[in-house]
Amino acid sequence: MTIYYSLTFLLLAAEMVTFCLLVAPLPFTVRKKLFRFLSESPIIAKVAYGLKISFIFVGILFLDALQRMFRVTAETEMAKTGGQSMHDVRTETNFAARKFYAQRNTYLTGFCLFLSLVLTRTFSIILDLIQTQEEYAKLKKVVGAGAKGDQSKQIEELKKKLAASEAKERDFATLKKQAAQQAAEFDRLASKYNEATGAVSDKKSD
Repeated sequence: MTIYYSLTFLLLAAEMVTFCLLVAPLPFTVRKKLFRFLSESPIIAKVAYGLKISFIFVGILFLDALQRMFRVTAETEMAKTGGQSMHDVRTETNFAARKFYAQRNTYLTGFCLFLSLVLTRTFSIILDLIQTQEEYAKLKKVVGAGAKGDQSKQIEELKKKLAASEAKERDFATLKKQAAQQAAEFDRLASKYNEATGAVSDKKSD
């Protein structure tokens, strides 16, 4: 394998390791710090810019490997149908090796490009998910604080109403007690008055 295909293989292995780290079941705080570092670090931004340039070269290698694969396949078919002798072991081995290398290079560069797209999309989806979870947590705190404030207001209003009703009950009991006392006093005075008037009438009759 040539040097640029070896570098492509190393890039593919690095992409697979990065993908495993992105989808690993990490705690929310660790994942938030990790993705914040990856999205805000200037060093990571420079590395991402260099990777974009390298992916352009990988795309060129993919097109070249695809063209070679088609050419080797066409040459093999022409050799089979053109009447050339394919019974020589060296010839068959040469065509098979060229076809294998062409297919290997095509799959290697193709998977490298495909995984780069998957990584980019996965990173953006997880970053959006983290932001959504943070917004949900903030909204939940705001709603909880508002609900607590509303409950405290309702409790204060109920306490005021209860105190007012208790005051009214106390006033009513006091008024009832006063009315009972006044009625008893009125009955006592009426009895005395009746006794006094009755005694006077008896004296007059005598």
